[in-house]
Amino acid sequence: MSTDTRTPGFDDLVAGPGGPVQAYSEPSARSGARTPVGRGWIVISIGAGLAGLATLGLSLLAAGLGGSLVAAAPPDLPVAVTSAPIGTPTPPPETAPRTRSVSELPDPEWVATMAERTGIPSRALSAYAGAALRISAEDPGCGLGWNTLAGIGAVETEHGTVYGGSISPGGMARPIIIGIALDGSASDAIRDTDGGILDADVVWDRAVGPMQFIPGTWAMFASDGSGDGLTDINNIDDAALTAGRYLCASGGTLADPSDWIAAISSYNSAVEYNNKVAAAATSYGNSG
Repeated sequence: MSTDTRTPGFDDLVAGPGGPVQAYSEPSARSGARTPVGRGWIVISIGAGLAGLATLGLSLLAAGLGGSLVAAAPPDLPVAVTSAPIGTPTPPPETAPRTRSVSELPDPEWVATMAERTGIPSRALSAYAGAALRISAEDPGCGLGWNTLAGIGAVETEHGTVYGGSISPGGMARPIIIGIALDGSASDAIRDTDGGILDADVVWDRAVGPMQFIPGTWAMFASDGSGDGLTDINNIDDAALTAGRYLCASGGTLADPSDWIAAISSYNSAVEYNNKVAAAATSYGNSG
């Protein structure tokens, strides 16, 4: 596993491959200063590291993520870069007693079908798809695909299942996933910013949760995806919606290859990490 060095202010940990791609297959909806995110694993924990992607050859997209990296973008980028289709959303009930969790938005049949095809646990998949649906309504210009969130979740924590963990029916990562101390030995040094409240470390920051946010990033972008009025870094619904909004905050549209790369780079600057995210996102999107 390779390591990477993050830009100050981003979460720093072991980088993993990824790359810029969003493929096709959307969930249908049913009625009813920045810091980074990345990863670095220790025994039963994972750390996240977000940083800006410096340079990444777009040719890996045109080549199906194969071949060598070059600086220039090829003229024929694959459609996988665009947002994965989600189908036709069904309008919510006229009256609702509470804000629905993002995991309630996708069609359960779609979730079941795609979970079987992709191998993504259905509880995590419903959070990724629901977060994409909500963001498509509030920020349609972002062009975020569910499969991009799934690609990040796969690389960061294997959808919350790393080292035998799981996501509970309520959306909580069990056990809690906490990364290595960002003390400069395998990352940039990031001193404690939360008094150890989220990561149990009062000296250094650590990445936390199924989408691996460091406390500083979480403080800026934390979102309530579960609809309970709270923001919990260990809850997949909250974490997926937060990750989506974080990516969209990079500007532009993720349907554009260069903007997609810039967004993923804000999560982790390592080429290897981006290659892995791209490969996973493309595979998931092509499963529809």
